[in-house]
Amino acid sequence: MAASALPVGMLSPHVTRSPTPLSRLSVLGVELVRRELQTLVQQGMGWQDCEVDNHGADAGRWPAALVRPAALVSAWLTEARQKTTVTCHWSRSISQLNPLTSASGERIWQAVDQHGDVVSQSPVVVIASALGSLELLNSSSPSLDHDVLPLRPVKGQMSLSALAGSPLAARPQRNQGVYVPCYEDAGLSPRWPVRIWAMGSTYERGQDNRTVTDEAHLRNRHSLEQLNHRAAQQLESDRVNGRLLGWSEVRCASLDRLPLVGALPDPQAWARCWTPGRRRPPPIRDVPRLGGLYTVSALGSRGLSLSTLCARTLARQLHGETDDLDSGLVDALDPARFMWRQARRRPSAGV
Repeated sequence: MAASALPVGMLSPHVTRSPTPLSRLSVLGVELVRRELQTLVQQGMGWQDCEVDNHGADAGRWPAALVRPAALVSAWLTEARQKTTVTCHWSRSISQLNPLTSASGERIWQAVDQHGDVVSQSPVVVIASALGSLELLNSSSPSLDHDVLPLRPVKGQMSLSALAGSPLAARPQRNQGVYVPCYEDAGLSPRWPVRIWAMGSTYERGQDNRTVTDEAHLRNRHSLEQLNHRAAQQLESDRVNGRLLGWSEVRCASLDRLPLVGALPDPQAWARCWTPGRRRPPPIRDVPRLGGLYTVSALGSRGLSLSTLCARTLARQLHGETDDLDSGLVDALDPARFMWRQARRRPSAGV
């Protein structure tokens, strides 16, 4: 969720030699986000079209876009305010979700802050708090732990600086990280220079701190050396002379590197209905759910590419509409998949 403060991100497909769930989702997701940008954000004021040279095993030149995520998030909020009623509780920390039963027998979820005050309540709650989703669900009732939702932190740091002269490459380059030779956007100010080059980002599994470090800058320099020697020299010069800037955040990734989209599972009900000794568990869509509790999380380093697709998929589920994803991809995103796979691997023991 904090990646919306990223100075510039790359919107492009995840290219693989043969289709995978992630590559298939990425192709669909990139097209949806591009439509959103074209409709809601003026080019040059939050994004710009480009191509990217992909190096390494999947070499080629691909259509892409450079995006300042905050511009897209702001456009989404503006659109939501125009079309519906949105109440934003900025700077409020939710520490717990508690289920209640209304007079009509409907389950209601209460969002409670760290002081025990109820911030809001609703029969439907969508948790989209990246790595914070697991902490919130662990402290709620009933709780969901790491075995049910194996979410992991992955720290990433971007190195960037003001670009004074001509770009050192004709277009962005990608291999172990993405080199953006030039991105210009008035919306970068005042935190960042209006015209920048950038290299990023590192991929540090298990790290959940947000400190910008010199070590990570050096990792980015090493990765950049494989793409553009002159640009790597520029990074080092800016680092030595105190001109190099950095941005660091923590991604949320799942065990299988795919997002979690849909209704959250109910482990207690699953334990009651799953009979040890059965040869196979029931279909994943028959796993009991915590009524009214949903998530969109674990987008990892593909938040730009997958955010619109994941939100649209969940919206269709909430409204009971037929999904335009095939059933295999829907199951691949199902938050119950880890619990279900565990039962499938150990049918004699149950869960």
